[in-house]
Amino acid sequence: MKVATYEGIVENGQIRLPAKVRLPEKVKVYVVIPDVEAQPVAYIGSPRLAHPEQAEDFKKEVIEEISDASL
Repeated sequence: MKVATYEGIVENGQIRLPAKVRLPEKVKVYVVIPDVEAQPVAYIGSPRLAHPEQAEDFKKEVIEEISDASL
């Protein structure tokens, strides 16, 4: 596998390479970040039922209310 190395900077969340660098569309790239600790991203998982067969117990009914136009 042939490897080329370029130095770039991050601006507005995007990596900017020097103007002379031209890469083909959809080329696979690897990003190596020296001496920087990435900030952890919070992950909020979706709740799961311990017993999926009880899903029917959580069924919701949507009731639309007609607003009082005279107010």
